[in-house]
Amino acid sequence: MKKYSFLLSLFILLIACKKHSTTIALIPKNKFETKIGTKQVSLYNLKNQKGMTCQITNFGARVVSLWVKDKNDIFTDIVLGYDSIEDYQKPGANYIGATIGRYANRIAAGKFTLNDSTYILAKNNGENHAHGGVKGFNNVVWDANQLSESELQLTYFSPDGEEGYPGNLTVSLLYSLSEANELKISYTATCDQETPINLTHHSFFNLNGAGAGEITDHLLSMPATKYIPITEDALPTGEILPVLNTPFDFTATKTIGKHIGANSEQLVFGHGYDHCFVLEATGVKLAAKLEAPSGICMEVYTSEPGIQLYTGNFLNGAIHIGKGAKHYERRTALCLEAQHYPNSPNQANFPSTILKPGTTYQSTTNYKFGNK
Repeated sequence: MKKYSFLLSLFILLIACKKHSTTIALIPKNKFETKIGTKQVSLYNLKNQKGMTCQITNFGARVVSLWVKDKNDIFTDIVLGYDSIEDYQKPGANYIGATIGRYANRIAAGKFTLNDSTYILAKNNGENHAHGGVKGFNNVVWDANQLSESELQLTYFSPDGEEGYPGNLTVSLLYSLSEANELKISYTATCDQETPINLTHHSFFNLNGAGAGEITDHLLSMPATKYIPITEDALPTGEILPVLNTPFDFTATKTIGKHIGANSEQLVFGHGYDHCFVLEATGVKLAAKLEAPSGICMEVYTSEPGIQLYTGNFLNGAIHIGKGAKHYERRTALCLEAQHYPNSPNQANFPSTILKPGTTYQSTTNYKFGNK
């Protein structure tokens, strides 16, 4: 009898573990159902056939939660986020999980010259323009159309003069979950007047789980042999320098924390890593590999020429209180933002970011997940 009792207990335990591994604590949609201005805000659930699940709100085209399996076959939410639309409207939530535009990263002095005309942009980063301005694409309501259980299309019309940018711009964004456990992000855009455009995705990742301590133990590798140094104001100097023999060399896998405290002026200027790495390959190519002690692995593929590594240097647990009342402290998440180089409209030696009428902006970034 004892033998059968033990087997029954073991069977019940296995069933409980299996149930736990497939349990995902989704945020209720009613926490996001509201109107901002005249537009309806909602929360959308995407799921693939393997159970990978992503929640997205059309406010800022933001990823709110992203559930993938760890090495113990347990679903884990690996992105920072908030439990309600009200929390996303607070200043501290500006970029968490959002789509950034019209121009990701910084534009020096909040201005640029195009076709002999100088355009003055909103200044929201000291004397500079950052991540699209005071009301960038992260703080507007996108039109949403859920195409299937695993696909969500979002569109936004940015009028001429918004945040100082020239021309009317229409942006379409497709989020999809593939059966290869990829979060795929595809952007297209058209305009009626020449304008700079540089879109990126700004999820804060912690592959041990959102709010589960520092990401300095994550292993990172990037094929980039060059990076873009910055000034004390986090603006690019205009140089493109080799990573060899610097703390910025991730061509061989190492922990993020290995050199983050090194005696480096660049790390002082960035308060850690906050730099764009140059991707020299063309087409959609591997930009980064990330792995955590949880066993969760992430690969980033993109058509963009650069990827910004940001190690959550300005997260502050007193301000950033996220899902489940977790305090998001400094360096408890990181961003890998596929994009063009910062301040490109003012740097003739950087690849152009100017979109012309009659042409279509196209960009792809895929975050692929697995576990070990």
